[in-house]
Amino acid sequence: MMVEVKIDSVRVSLMSQHRLVVLREGDSPRFLPIWIGPFEADAIIVKLQGVEITRPLTHDLLENTIEKLGAEIERVAITELRDDTFYAELILRVDGRRMAIDCRPSDAIALAVRARVPIYVADVIFEQAGISPEPDLEGMTAGETSGDAAQAEAPEAFRDFLAGLDLTGFK
Repeated sequence: MMVEVKIDSVRVSLMSQHRLVVLREGDSPRFLPIWIGPFEADAIIVKLQGVEITRPLTHDLLENTIEKLGAEIERVAITELRDDTFYAELILRVDGRRMAIDCRPSDAIALAVRARVPIYVADVIFEQAGISPEPDLEGMTAGETSGDAAQAEAPEAFRDFLAGLDLTGFK
């Protein structure tokens, strides 16, 4: 099953210059952090902030090429998490048929913001790598947990980062 997500934020790690795109499942408190490269992060941020660029960036070029060839970007999907690596597909509509093209999630997201198409994530990925902010301990009801179990199951590449992630401002 696929879950529609929105870009919650693009962040820079305080410990290094690595970038992270944080996806959020609708109104749910579930978030999915994905490490991305600086160029892809900049491409996403430029479009989200509506910054006008005089010459097309790489993702603009790809979107223009797809359009000129008569295809349409229908949606993007983050389909798999394997060995701490996310996999995605760019879903195109070409001559009335659907075509899936393998791509990196960062490129898929950069194209999705340009084409204004939905971003989907396989629900199983949220089970593997999704995080939820810890509830306020005073407001917890019987049977709730502090989220430590979900964090313990996070892929190794995210464990250290997640330990220091401050999501207290999210609702």
